[in-house]
Amino acid sequence: MDCVCNQRKKTRSQEEYKSLLNRLNRMEGQIRGIKNMLENEAYCTDILVQTAAVKAAIDGFSKELLSNHIKTCVKNDLTSGNTETVDELVNTIYKVMK
Repeated sequence: MDCVCNQRKKTRSQEEYKSLLNRLNRMEGQIRGIKNMLENEAYCTDILVQTAAVKAAIDGFSKELLSNHIKTCVKNDLTSGNTETVDELVNTIYKVMK
């Protein structure tokens, strides 16, 4: 995987872009489904189960994005001697794990 990162932007491969977008589209559909459940007066626990599925989908999206970031941007920065990326990565992981 190549990384074209600069000035806080990244050009993603078509494969990475499609994978992340597919995940977002599925989450969007799940959110619409929860909204419909609420509008149709679905039982509380049924809605809660669906919200747990959305949380799991968000976690999956974050894991994939973080993995791609480490394998591309972080790796390339370390190879070029930019060790500040490690501090940024640690701070990001702390925020994600809250």
